[in-house]
Amino acid sequence: MRKELDENKPIFLQIKDHVEDSIMDDSYKSGDRVPSTNEFAAFYQINPATAGKGINELVAEGILVKRRGVGMFVTESAKDIVIEKRKQTFYDHYMLPLKHEAKKLRMREDEILEMWKREDNFNED
Repeated sequence: MRKELDENKPIFLQIKDHVEDSIMDDSYKSGDRVPSTNEFAAFYQINPATAGKGINELVAEGILVKRRGVGMFVTESAKDIVIEKRKQTFYDHYMLPLKHEAKKLRMREDEILEMWKREDNFNED
């Protein structure tokens, strides 16, 4: 787990993002137990209610399931849910602004696709 928290983003969202990122990179797989609310709270030295808010959102979205007395576990469909959610976020945050700007620039679809396919060679030295 990342020990540092970003002061500019709500803590419960950072916990939620951490779990989602861990599902995406296969650190947490379907059926795996994730840290409990209390474990997150102890690790980050935060209120358990704050950690619980992030975890409860993941439960509500079908990414995690609570097993009473046992813990929180990654669902079978968790990775697919996270992927679809992130695709929508990608569309909203990147594609829509791109489409709006392209429209202002009177760009045709083939011009946009040509730009997409272009290889940019960056000198990283």
